[in-house]
Amino acid sequence: MFAVLPYAELLSCIDNIDPVAYARTRNYQTGSVTRLSPYISRGVVSTRFIFDRLRAAGHTWKEMEKLVQELAWRDYFQRVWQVRGPSLVEELKHPQQHIVHGEIPVAVVNAVTGIQAIDEGIFGLYREGYMHNHMRMYVASVCCNIGRAHWLQPARWMYYHLLDADWGSNACSWQWVCGAFSNKRYFANQENINRFFGTAQQHTFLDLPYEAMEHIPVPDVLSRSTPFMVDALLPASDEIASAHSEKVLLYNWYNLDPFWHKDEPCTRILLLEPEIFGRYPIAPHSVAFMLQLARAIPGLRVFTGSFAELKQYFPHARFYYKEHPWNHYDGCEEPRDWLAPGVNGWYPGFFPYWTKVSAVLQKELNV
Repeated sequence: MFAVLPYAELLSCIDNIDPVAYARTRNYQTGSVTRLSPYISRGVVSTRFIFDRLRAAGHTWKEMEKLVQELAWRDYFQRVWQVRGPSLVEELKHPQQHIVHGEIPVAVVNAVTGIQAIDEGIFGLYREGYMHNHMRMYVASVCCNIGRAHWLQPARWMYYHLLDADWGSNACSWQWVCGAFSNKRYFANQENINRFFGTAQQHTFLDLPYEAMEHIPVPDVLSRSTPFMVDALLPASDEIASAHSEKVLLYNWYNLDPFWHKDEPCTRILLLEPEIFGRYPIAPHSVAFMLQLARAIPGLRVFTGSFAELKQYFPHARFYYKEHPWNHYDGCEEPRDWLAPGVNGWYPGFFPYWTKVSAVLQKELNV
């Protein structure tokens, strides 16, 4: 199980990042990746916070550009979600092609695809709530482009298990792999997997040249599918005593910032809405991770129910919350911490967005 880092250790991990090693090795299973994504997704730290710490550590733009670009992918997918909202469950640019079914291959769920690195990656996901970003692309390609599944249910399956679950990043990434948010589908063959994940397999259904993979039939091992149907097991509410509160801060699955309005006199509520977790269910280990992070926020109380139900406890309070696409609260909305707050709106692809973000950041650095 993933161990939650105390905040001081989290800062130490950020300050000890080697962005040069990250740029050189990030695609390898044993590469110098940061493992910070669960804390970014839960709003404990932000992409901007990490950039500022890298800058304070004296790293040059050349040294940290690739790492910052990867952080910008996360911001970009959040911007897409801002614009598309609930329609992010629909194809963003192109209809997905070559679909056979709308479920998930049984062999993927059971981690018995026969591709050693992929099966180990899925077991790791179940065990730790983590999967290497490169492996996520392999799994999505096997589900959608080899197994011919529609992307949505497999994406929900992966989101359910990930501690860093972020529907914007997850949905957009799956759509990118299957060609619904890109101009070509992504394929990984066995040679590529062996190279980056240290295996030496041959004679698998992926042991083909890239030009042959567009046209292969669904392998027998991927021919059985199953619907992905789960529920999130949410905790019971804490006792809420509230009638005289004038200011309520709303935390949620995407905002567990321990320094948000720190030391201000107010009521702090972690709002867990069953209707939202019904659409975006998360695994028990993810619930446990969220609650461990919540314990680091003094006085934070859990409320499991709708925002409308919570309001009944605070008839005279003003609610404060951070902007997020799934929020539908009444009250005072505050901005999130972006790499480049002024670069917003719809961009049809990442690199036009990155061009503007990198220009802003380089100007700050006097590059």
